[in-house]
Amino acid sequence: MAFTTREIENPDPVTRVVAADAAIRNQQVEQSGDIGEKMVINMGPSHPATHGVLRLVLELDGEIITKATPDVGFLHRGDEKIAENMQYNQFVPYTDRLDYLAPLANNVAYALAVEKLMGWEIPPRGKAIRVICCELARISAHLMGLGAMALDLGAMTVFLYTFQEREKIYDLCELLTGARFTTSYTRVGGQIRDLPTNFIPQLKEFLETFGPKLDECDNLLTRNRIFVDRTRDIGVIPLDRALAYAVSGPNLRGSGIEHDLRRKHPYLDYDQYDFEVVTGTTGDCYDRYLVRIEEMRQSAKILSQVIDKLPSGPINVADWKNMLPPKARVMTKMEELIHHFMVVTEGLKAPPGEIYFAAENPKGELGFYINSRGGGVPHRLKIRAPSFVNLSILPELLPGCMMSDVVAILGSLDFVMGECDR
Repeated sequence: MAFTTREIENPDPVTRVVAADAAIRNQQVEQSGDIGEKMVINMGPSHPATHGVLRLVLELDGEIITKATPDVGFLHRGDEKIAENMQYNQFVPYTDRLDYLAPLANNVAYALAVEKLMGWEIPPRGKAIRVICCELARISAHLMGLGAMALDLGAMTVFLYTFQEREKIYDLCELLTGARFTTSYTRVGGQIRDLPTNFIPQLKEFLETFGPKLDECDNLLTRNRIFVDRTRDIGVIPLDRALAYAVSGPNLRGSGIEHDLRRKHPYLDYDQYDFEVVTGTTGDCYDRYLVRIEEMRQSAKILSQVIDKLPSGPINVADWKNMLPPKARVMTKMEELIHHFMVVTEGLKAPPGEIYFAAENPKGELGFYINSRGGGVPHRLKIRAPSFVNLSILPELLPGCMMSDVVAILGSLDFVMGECDR
């Protein structure tokens, strides 16, 4: 699905003159390699537009960036090494802290990776609940990205609107998981509990009001002259460079590449839902913004279908050796109590082998590589964090741009440092 909503009138003469001057200056820099004295400045790691502890070392010739070096690692916590010293289920809370704007989606991606190692497939109702988790997380994360980008570029009203909608999603998360932010809801083999009886009615109520609110944000930004001038033809990622840098998610689709793991490598029965993969045409900041706006509409469409098709039945796999028995039987039967104790203390009995599983998270392809030698603890676990990979294109993307463009470009990439540094 390609966008055709870029029919905006040509910029005014002043904008064209500024753009022409910037192009000439950039050409002079490329030809001579040295025009005057250059200045090196730090942007971040506490700058609000870096959306976390990202430090950019920028070399400037006037207002034009000639070199950009991202400096990451300020939030490094050693999640991968922690995972290698924990049972599989014990690591679930740590996945909340990767893309901490979409913890439910992180939980699901990790659980699916371990379930691939175990050779498990959860029942249809369990899959449907996970789809609800993933699409709510996608809407929540995109609302945050949209609101933060708008605020960075001076549109505070949109920021307030998006956060109001995110609060409604957090209310749903609290109802489902008992927590608003770090949910830790998914378990390897299923979920900790089924949907509460009043969850679906509240989800329906949210979807009824979400569409008009999103349209209002769309109307405030998409034709706004200031926003368009700050984002159109800025930070262009050509199709070939997006592929060369392994960019994923909305940043890849904004460059016109129709790649979505929910379609290309379906999981959780995503192939049974009707939704479109949204793509851009130019690959600039404006296209990436348009992709996220439309992806939220598609996620709402998926959620409506899940509500209509929600099956009944169990939510967890039927593997009595590795799954915890029902709490009522644990409290009343000695055999189930012993079984519960062994599963909790020893963990899953995973087979030897190695797997890689990737899910389409809000920021892009979140992948887990697990190397198992058997037993309840992984021998090696590596995380393919989309934000880390997406930021790798900055040294090529920023040179030639003006200093004021950095804010728009960073906002359009919509990264989160929690999963970048891991």
